[in-house]
This record gives sequence, structure tokens and C-alpha cells, in this order.
Amino acid sequence: MIKISHLVKNYGNFTAVDDISFEVAKGEVLGFLGPNGAGKSTTMNMITGYLSSTSGSIKIGGVDILDDPLNAKRLIGYLPEQPPLYPDMTVEEYLSFAYDLKNCKLNKEKHLREICEVVKITDVYHRMLKNLSKGYKQRVGIAQALVGNPPVIIFDEPTIGLDPKQIIEIRNLIRTLGKEHTVIISTHILQEVQAVCDRIVIINKGKVVANELTENISRAVENTRRFNVKISGPQRDVLSMLRNLPGICYAEVLAARDGDAYTYMIESEVGIDIRKKLFWALAERKWPLIGLEALGMSIEDIFIAVVDKTAEEKAQKAKKKTRYEGVRAAEEKEVAAGIVEKTVKEQETASYDEETTESEFYEDHSIKEDTFSSEEKTEEKE
Repeated sequence: MIKISHLVKNYGNFTAVDDISFEVAKGEVLGFLGPNGAGKSTTMNMITGYLSSTSGSIKIGGVDILDDPLNAKRLIGYLPEQPPLYPDMTVEEYLSFAYDLKNCKLNKEKHLREICEVVKITDVYHRMLKNLSKGYKQRVGIAQALVGNPPVIIFDEPTIGLDPKQIIEIRNLIRTLGKEHTVIISTHILQEVQAVCDRIVIINKGKVVANELTENISRAVENTRRFNVKISGPQRDVLSMLRNLPGICYAEVLAARDGDAYTYMIESEVGIDIRKKLFWALAERKWPLIGLEALGMSIEDIFIAVVDKTAEEKAQKAKKKTRYEGVRAAEEKEVAAGIVEKTVKEQETASYDEETTESEFYEDHSIKEDTFSSEEKTEEKE
């Protein structure tokens, strides 16, 4: 539904967006992430047609945003970070204004009522916008993006400033919209992306550094092999048992102590769930198991590892950190490196395929020209 090819945006000598390419399929919810200054907002503005690109192309439903901006924009519903509301209008007046502005051809009253039911603002339909809460204003902003039933919907920070209940409601709404629309969400709330998005694209310093299915990232996050274990027993004996227990590849004692109980960090071998074996080993020795905590990575850990280009420098400065922290940082870095490497290969493959297609076209066109020229020469001789 959305195809972005070799998109570049320069401001003088500064390159805000540097040759990025990715696609968003019909019915897909895409999380578009990046640190401040990464080029995320610039890209969003180019997708919506608010900014023109220096080079490259953006196609919405096959329509180029620069060649045919009006028809391309008709396919887009957009909610900026600050909803474009007129406080002295009622919700009804505002949505009616948006309907007329978009030159919508659907039955006006029925269409607006349906939108209000979807975003749950029917009970404030006749109220002034200035008298609405932040949550309702955000819902009205979403409603105006849905006017005309566009196939593509773009949200910029849709849950910013909302309370937890409102955030859950907006997330549920986005999931519902994702069933029939192509949705792009730009946000800094990574749990939100993990909760509602089918795929995640991360941009850093103007380049796409990650383009991965959310389920693949979630699998990396949840596939933990490290645990903090609090055990009551003689420290040396417990540590020796942990290091010799089949299935555990690493164990160390941490500083935390609670009476005669110590906390240990253990790491299991790949593909082994060590918890049951550990329980029976401790029960056999009559060492009480006080606590067991999984040390899985969070999506924030992976995001930081992907965009942080100074991870090695920071690791060298943090010499006093425990080996546990080093192991965790290394695992996060390994997962992030795999995601970045895969994305780079996909970008290179896409570029190669386009170049090959283009060269084949010109080669074929050249052959046809040569044939045509030969035919012309034959006719001239005759």
C-alpha cells in the first residue's frame, strides 16, 4: 500500500533522510521509531505530502505523492502530534468541516455517526472542543483522520499525554483500525509498538537500521536463558553445585544478601529450561529456594542497542560493572547486530533488484532502437 524507494531529504549540506527504502502492506500496522533528530518526523512529513523529497519516491496505493499529490493525499488520514482542532467549534461542526474540506462523497450524516461510534465520541458529539478532556480531543483528532474512510492512516504520537485507561482504549482502537486500514504509528512508547504493531522500522541518523516483524523481536526478548536466583545455603557449596549442574553454562554470586540467603546469576545452555532441574537439585540438598527472577531483555534494551553507536566505548568505561551486566549487554548487542545486519542486506538487495530491472529495461530498449534503426536503413537503401 505504501512504497518508499531511496528517499532522500537534504537541508543545504545536512542530510536529514539518507536513502531509505521500505514498504507497508495493506492491512499492516507499522511502528516507525527513532531517537530525536533521527529523521523520523521529516520522513512522516514527506509521506503525507507536507514536505517534498530531494530525491527518491513515495507511492500511496500506486500513486506518486509528488506526481499526483491530490489523489495521493485523498488516500491518507493523518493525525499529527498536536491534533488540528478549532476550540470554538463543536465536535459535529468540526467533523462536518473536515468532511467538506476533504470533498467526501459518502452520506455525510451516516458517515460521521459511524466514525463517532468507532472512536467512541458519540456522547460528546454536540459539545465544544475547548471543553473536552485531553483524551476526547485526541479521539476527535483520530475521527477527523478517518473522515472519507482513507485506506492509509498515519498517527504521530497518538497516546501522548493520555492517562493509562485512555492509552489502553486508543491502543484497542488502533488494533481495530489495523484490520481494515494500513496504519503507521510514530511513537516513543516502545511498549505501545510491541502491543499493537505487526512490524517495526527503526531509523537512526537518517538511515533505516532495523526493519523486522514485531513477533521476531518479541521472541528475542522473551527467549531468556538468564535468571537471578536467591538461595538459602552455604555460599561456596551452592555456587559449586550451580556451576556443576548439567544445563547451566555460567553461574556467579552477586552482592545481594538476605540473612543466610545469597543471590546468584545463572545462565542456562541454549534450548534448556533449567528451572525444574534447579528446583529438584535444591530440594535434594534441603537448600530453600527464596526467589527466581528471569532476566529477559526488554524492547527498550534492543532499541537502545540498535541505535547506540557508542556501546563499545561505554562498555570500556564501565570497568567496575559485574560480569552479569557484561553478559547482558553482549546478548543485547548480539540480537541488535542480527537485526541491523538483516536490514542492511534487505536494503542492498532492494537496490540491486531496482538497478538490475532498470539496466534490463535500457538494454532491451537499446536493442529495439538498434532494430528500428536497421529497418530504417534498409528502407532508405530501397
